[in-house]
Amino acid sequence: QVQLVESGGGLVQPGGSLRLSCVASGYIIGFDVMAWYRQAPGRQRELVASLSREGNTELADSVKGRFTISRDNTKYTWYLQMNSLKPEDTAVYYCNADLYPTAWGASENYWGLGTQVTVSP
Repeated sequence: QVQLVESGGGLVQPGGSLRLSCVASGYIIGFDVMAWYRQAPGRQRELVASLSREGNTELADSVKGRFTISRDNTKYTWYLQMNSLKPEDTAVYYCNADLYPTAWGASENYWGLGTQVTVSP
């Protein structure tokens, strides 16, 4: 069974940096998209960054120039490098991916359980 596990969250001061990691385990043939979402208290979950199989990346306007998404090409692991963090970046961050758990059929969407990022003096 495919599982996604995030790590790297924590408490950081404004202007600081964190790097989140997501490891996908289980039987995986390939992927279409790897992504990061976040959800702040009282707000809807929003897409922060995505990376396609073709290498195309997309970033939310609110994080452009500060966040970077990347992946380890040797395994199903991807990262969110977050620089110049602001209090409004405080949220639970979730990794998400469209992965192929079998050699046939369509990809399936998976979520991690989330990791808390708190930006505060």
